[in-house]
Amino acid sequence: MATIRADDLIDSVADALQYISYYHPQDFIEAMGAAYAVEESPAARDAIAQILTNSRLCAEGHRPLCQDTGIVVAFVKIGMGARIDMTGHEGQVLADLVNEGVRRAYQMPDNRLRASIVADPAFKRANTRDNTPAVTHVELVAGDAIDITVAAKGGGSENKAHFAMLNPSDSVADWVLSVVPEMGAGWCPPGMLGIGIGGSAEQAMLLAKESLMEPIDLPLLRARGASTPIEHLRLEIVDRVNALGIGAQGLGGLTTLLDVKVRDYPTHAASLPVAVIPNCAATRHVHFRLDGSGRATLAPPDLSRWPKVDWAPDTNVRRVSLDTLTREEMAGWKAGERLLVSGRLLTGRDAAHKRICALLEAGQPLPDGLSFQNRVIYYVGPVDPVGKEVVGPAGPTTANRMDRFTETMLGTAGLLAMIGKAERGHDAVDVIRQHGASYLIAVGGAAYLVAQAIRHSRVVAFAELGMEAVYEFEVSDMPVTVAVTPAGESVHESGPAAWKGRAVRIPVVPA
Repeated sequence: MATIRADDLIDSVADALQYISYYHPQDFIEAMGAAYAVEESPAARDAIAQILTNSRLCAEGHRPLCQDTGIVVAFVKIGMGARIDMTGHEGQVLADLVNEGVRRAYQMPDNRLRASIVADPAFKRANTRDNTPAVTHVELVAGDAIDITVAAKGGGSENKAHFAMLNPSDSVADWVLSVVPEMGAGWCPPGMLGIGIGGSAEQAMLLAKESLMEPIDLPLLRARGASTPIEHLRLEIVDRVNALGIGAQGLGGLTTLLDVKVRDYPTHAASLPVAVIPNCAATRHVHFRLDGSGRATLAPPDLSRWPKVDWAPDTNVRRVSLDTLTREEMAGWKAGERLLVSGRLLTGRDAAHKRICALLEAGQPLPDGLSFQNRVIYYVGPVDPVGKEVVGPAGPTTANRMDRFTETMLGTAGLLAMIGKAERGHDAVDVIRQHGASYLIAVGGAAYLVAQAIRHSRVVAFAELGMEAVYEFEVSDMPVTVAVTPAGESVHESGPAAWKGRAVRIPVVPA
C-alpha cells in the first residue's frame, strides 16, 4: 500500500496550476503551428500568429496565457490500495486538499493568477478572492497510486457548452453541426471539441469534459485512416465544421477545429444524450501521478519545438489615436481591417456595466471622474501586475455579454466604440449602426502580448469589484480588428461567408 502525504498532493496541485498557466500542452501548440502554416486568410493568420507569439512569451516569462485563468477542474483517480496521510490536515477531505492547492497557486506572488470564482452564483455573486472552490471529480480505480489531471477552463469556452437529449435515430454529427454556429467565436477558435455520448445527462457532460484532456492526434488518425465508428465520427465532424469557414477568432479562415474528441457510455434504449464542450486557444491541462515518493515533478516543455512565429503588425496598418477619434474617422473603417490604437481607453465588464447602466437609467451621476463621452471602452478583467508590470495579461472578454447594455452605453453614456472579442448579437449590431459607433476585437488567447501595449493603468471606479473594476489604460499600438463598422457590417458574418467550403486538412506535424 502506497502512502501519499496530503502536503505532497496540495503542492503538486499548486505546481500543476502554475505550470499550465504559462505552458501550453506541446501537442496543442504544434497543432496550432501546423494550422498557421496552411492558413490563407490574412485575418485568421494574423490572429494565430498573435496566439503563437503570446504562447512563447508566456512560456519564457512565466506569465498567464490568458487573463481568464479559469475555473479549476480536477479529475482525481485514487488507487484502491492508496492511502492519504492527513497529518496536519485532520478533519479535511480530498476536495479540501485540492482547494488548498488552488489557493496557493492562484496567490503565488511571482505569478499571481486572476481570481474569477464567485460564490452565491444566482444572487450576490461575491468573488471568493482565491479562485476556490475547484470542481473535483473522484474515481476509485485499481492500483496504489493517485492520478490527477488538472485543467483551468476559461469562461468564454465553458459558456459555449451544449447538451441535448436526441432521439436514438438522430445524427450526432448533424446536431454538432447545428450548434457550432450558435457557439460563435467566444470560445476563441481554433481549438478542440469534446463530445460525450450516452450515459445520463450528467454523464454525457462529464464524458465531454474529460475527453478534452486527451492529446491531439487527429493528423495521425487521418494519416492511418479511421478504423472505428467513433474515429469516423471525429473525422466527419472536423471536416464539416472546418468547412463552415468560421476560422480563427471567427474572422473567417480554413481552420476552426484542431481536433475532436469523443467518449461514449452505454445509455437507456430510449435515450441519446449528447454533450459538446469546446477548448479554447488557452487550452490548459496536465496530468501527474503520486506514488508516495514525494510531490510530482513537471518537466518544462521543449521550447525549441514551438513554431518560429514572431508576430508583428503589417507595415501598412492604419494607426488610430483614441484621444482624437471621431465618428467621421470611424466611418472610413472597413470590416476586417486591422488597426493599431494608441491613447486612453476605459475598461469595463459585466458587473461594472450593470452598475453604470443602473445609475444612468435612474438619472443619477456616475462616480467622480468617470465619463464615457466620446471614449472607447475595452471589455477586460486583467490579471494583477507583478514586478515592474503596469498590468498583467489583459486580453478581451466575450463582448456579447454586454449586448444588453449597448444602447445605454452608446446613447446615454456617449461611447464611440467598444473593444472585446467574438461577435455581437444582431440587435447590438443594429444599435451600433444606429449610433454610428464601432466595435473592434482584440485576439482572445493573446493576453500577455496585448498587455505589452499598455503603458499606464489606474482604477477609475468601483475598485471593490477587483478585476471587474473600471480602469483607464494608456495604450500604444494595441492591435485590434474592425469587427462591426458604423454602417453595421460585421466581419463575423462576412468573414466566414467568404471562407465557407474552403477548409484544408492540417498535415501531420513531423516528430
